[in-house]
Amino acid sequence: MRRIVILLGISVILLSCANDDNYVPISSIVDQELKNLLIDNSRGKGLSYFILPGSDDYSKIPQDPKNPITQSKVSLGKLLLHETALGSNPKMEEMKGTYSCASCHQASAGFSSGLRQGIGECGVGFGSNGNGRSIYTAVPIDSVDIQPLRSPTLLNVAYQDVMLWNGQFGGTGTNENTEANWDNIPENFLGFEGIEVQALKGQGVHRLLVDESFVTTHGYKEMFDIAFADVPTNERYSKINAALAIAAYERTLLANQAPWQKWLNGNLNAMNEIEKRGAIAFFGNGKCYECHTGPALNDKAFHAFGMGDFDNSALAIVLDTPGFENVKKGRGGFTKKPNDDYKFKTPTLYNIVDNGFYGHGGTFTSIKDVVTYKNNGIPQSKEVSAENLASQFGTINLTEREIEDITVFIENALRDPNLSRYVPDTIGSGFCFPNNDSQSQIDLGCD
Repeated sequence: MRRIVILLGISVILLSCANDDNYVPISSIVDQELKNLLIDNSRGKGLSYFILPGSDDYSKIPQDPKNPITQSKVSLGKLLLHETALGSNPKMEEMKGTYSCASCHQASAGFSSGLRQGIGECGVGFGSNGNGRSIYTAVPIDSVDIQPLRSPTLLNVAYQDVMLWNGQFGGTGTNENTEANWDNIPENFLGFEGIEVQALKGQGVHRLLVDESFVTTHGYKEMFDIAFADVPTNERYSKINAALAIAAYERTLLANQAPWQKWLNGNLNAMNEIEKRGAIAFFGNGKCYECHTGPALNDKAFHAFGMGDFDNSALAIVLDTPGFENVKKGRGGFTKKPNDDYKFKTPTLYNIVDNGFYGHGGTFTSIKDVVTYKNNGIPQSKEVSAENLASQFGTINLTEREIEDITVFIENALRDPNLSRYVPDTIGSGFCFPNNDSQSQIDLGCD
């Protein structure tokens, strides 16, 4: 009898709620709270401020005016970024044709390297997502193309106008009035944005070679002819045009199938309650949105959070000690301004869980540890002045539950599960990719 009374009571409450014009289901209350936070922090643009466009909706993807995105460029760039035959200018002849741009930027690692320290030439093996790559021990260590900072992702780079952790690549926008520091970056004077400059500069730095012989030998001539029909044939098969094609492709690498993006587009079931709470903490008490904002959840600024570098760990190799002092200073190492010292570009947060290393020096292996670190405000590096540290560092006072929720939001809701759509089935040379050394061929199942 008592059970019947209780059930009747619940029914009355539900009916009264259903007839109340102000009644909102519990799940919708959470959604509405999150929407209100986003609207408040959208610079007057509403939810659309955070939405990534479709990867083929070129008119909505930020692009360099000097390099408009076309389907023919994207198709060519998709192959060139993964093409191991591009590795044709090695220091060590036995490494020829064994590496590519994607050696440090593969989809399975969220278009990063899968390692704390990416390895181009003289790396061997792949593992499951690049995590099995190691230095080929039969070569001198100074012949290894090993990165001085953690390889940043290529995802959402369309929302950056400068590239690298210190932003030194790019001749417009953010880098205006930094021309005095371009002595070693003549490519900046061409007037391209950072993505195009990196694709051009990187060919020399990472020992890649595009010329007419490469184009004709590996079947790319027709694709260059279509993509750059307006360029004279004697200038068409060049590293500049290869860079423009790669950059056009990179601009389409958008994590627009992440649950967070689906929620923004109206699918309120795309995230669970914990992920929604994490988003509320992210855009609320955590103040994460003050740096991680817009469609790519990154601003175009540089911030110091005192994270460690490669030289404070036995797990990394520093090949150029004098030059590394500038690398460690981040933006300040480029601009030579003391108030820029130890500040690094805000990274996008999409698919960072796929890489497994966090911070410019890869000194964290847990997203939760990064959130906790920023909450506690005790810098790893002793070289960063207190004046340069970000105002959010150690001042946000998150609860343990908020830390947990933000972690889940970043790990799950910001992960696009289908990045393989950006990877070609085969490349022009027919080689194994993204690596083509004998161990990588085994790891990747290449015939």
